[in-house]
Amino acid sequence: MSIPVVDFGAFSLSEADVAEEQMLDLSKELESAFSGIGFVFLQNTGITQEEVDRVMAIFKTFFLQPEKEKRPFSRKSFAVSPNHGWVRLELERLNPHRPEDLKESFNVTSLHPDIKWPSGAAKGFQEIQASFFQRCKELSLRVLRVMALGLGLDPEVFLSAHRFLGTEGNSSTLRSLYYPAVNHEKVKEGQLRCGEHSDYGSITLLFCSSAGLQVQSRSGEFICVSFVPGAVLVNVADLMQRWTSDHLVSVVHRVVLPPAGDPSTRQSLAFFVQPDDEALITCCDGSDKYPPVTGGDYLEERIKASYGQN
Repeated sequence: MSIPVVDFGAFSLSEADVAEEQMLDLSKELESAFSGIGFVFLQNTGITQEEVDRVMAIFKTFFLQPEKEKRPFSRKSFAVSPNHGWVRLELERLNPHRPEDLKESFNVTSLHPDIKWPSGAAKGFQEIQASFFQRCKELSLRVLRVMALGLGLDPEVFLSAHRFLGTEGNSSTLRSLYYPAVNHEKVKEGQLRCGEHSDYGSITLLFCSSAGLQVQSRSGEFICVSFVPGAVLVNVADLMQRWTSDHLVSVVHRVVLPPAGDPSTRQSLAFFVQPDDEALITCCDGSDKYPPVTGGDYLEERIKASYGQN
């Protein structure tokens, strides 16, 4: 199994218009990838590797600070957006049957003016994150438009459920993940950098700095994903699978430990695209394969499970 690489240049962020024939070609390629493997690499999206490196660099500056400097920005510290903020090492457990994940993260879920942002060593943090969030938002909406076309749907079926992306009515999240060097002598049995899981919402954009990600094939085998510099890895998430009555597939994936003796760290950026909190997700083929659910209710249940609250 290999993840296809698709040239998205015809509909990149630098293109205002795109020919209908090019859109159709793109839509067929995405539909094939998302219905078969659930993942695709998009090249020439308009988001450059330099942009990604800039965001990763400012996040790494934050993560490498002492914990006392990060604690004031902890998740659940912001009433306007409870999922916004820093998540310490070994707090999440994405696979409930394994020990806690060996990662820390920072969730940008709100651009509200009342949010307090890191400064000091992480100078420019707010401006860099807000700008990259908007770039990811724009690309996500373009991908959703192409996906709808590939399914023979009016683009508004997806776009109208993401009208509040980037505002308080939508819980989409730009998450930076930092995987520190691993001391194999202290690792718990079965512990991973990130346990097996599928994503929760519509789609995910993933920007990686190195290898380590594995994707589960239909036979149940985990396949290593190659690092493709400059490309965006896009995958279908659980609500999109429900939305399309299992035509598009949300696939389990994980991040494994580096080999013993390998002191390397790992970084990634994930833009988790969620439908609006009040958007009602029903099967777009008119079936009742899955019951209707709002974007907000579904996300809340999945987040609770990640933190052992169910």
